[in-house]
Amino acid sequence: MLKDLFRRKKQPSTGTAATQSSQEIESQPPSPLKADSSPADTSTHISASSESPPKEGWFKRLTKSLSKTKKNLVSQIQELLRVSRKIDEDLMEEIEEILIQADVGVNTTMLLMDNVRETVEERGLQDSTDLEPVIREEIQKVLGEPDRPLQIEGTDAPYIILVLGVNGVGKTTTIGKLCYRFQSEGKSILVAAADTFRAAAADQLQIWCERTNVDLIRGNEGADPASVVFDAVQAAKSRQVEVLIIDTAGRLHTKKPLMDELAKIGKVISREIPEAPHEVLLVIDGTTGQNAIMQAQIFNQAVAVTGVAVTKLDGTAKGGIVIAIRQEIGVPVKLIGIGEQLDDLRDFVAQDFVAALFDGETDDSMLEEI
Repeated sequence: MLKDLFRRKKQPSTGTAATQSSQEIESQPPSPLKADSSPADTSTHISASSESPPKEGWFKRLTKSLSKTKKNLVSQIQELLRVSRKIDEDLMEEIEEILIQADVGVNTTMLLMDNVRETVEERGLQDSTDLEPVIREEIQKVLGEPDRPLQIEGTDAPYIILVLGVNGVGKTTTIGKLCYRFQSEGKSILVAAADTFRAAAADQLQIWCERTNVDLIRGNEGADPASVVFDAVQAAKSRQVEVLIIDTAGRLHTKKPLMDELAKIGKVISREIPEAPHEVLLVIDGTTGQNAIMQAQIFNQAVAVTGVAVTKLDGTAKGGIVIAIRQEIGVPVKLIGIGEQLDDLRDFVAQDFVAALFDGETDDSMLEEI
């Protein structure tokens, strides 16, 4: 339960196509999204199959999307270890350097390598060719598994997801993909545009809602975000909607107003539905590397984040940031985005992620210079 939202913790639509809010809005024709998304995420030609691809297809796509990170991280480690040499401190420091350069982060790298050293000593390993399975095992331990995946069964409706993230990380497209996901599961959905300080934010959500045939609650530009959230919660309850997704402002240049605003929104939600929000999802851009950790720490001070969605992993060599997130902010990665398709946002599975990095083949012809 998230009654104390702002205390840090460690760890098909039933409405009409028209949207309602504190102000009636008019439908707008689809147009390219701006600011909040990367070019890959903002394509107006996004497509998705009516059925989810088989696991083999998803794993191949995951492997392909992580090819830059594999080349920048795992391939360098594998090349280092496959030249048989004695396991010593010089070798360990070389591995540490590779991990840090791949944005695994200093703290996470030190923890991971300390665990590797302990395992090497316990097992009496001496040759570098024996190290790869140990490193792989320790990375998977650091990653862990989601404490609670996005499953709404067993929760009184509406299931409320509060979405956080700075402008430009792919927050809007993540919401659109979540709408597609829940709709594919047969759930009714409502979206609230609570970023009222940036007109483009609500316009972008409007486009995504039209694409996925989901209703949107929005207010006038500059309106109190908490009032929009209140209207959205009331609408979700009256319509008996199963999932309510709330977008929030992404300003980080003025920390206290952001914290105050999120706290107020949290109070409004929990006053109406004591156990809500059920999920506080922070969206971060995988291409920003360690900057994403700094963003996450600030948001986690403002509100008790319960899960992280990492976007744009298909366009970065800095995918090592996924390894660092749980250790650095105490919150699990729950979703990853690896492309522009509506079904390219999936539950994060540590075992699949590690397998794609260590076992997947790297096609150098598809890689840009890192």
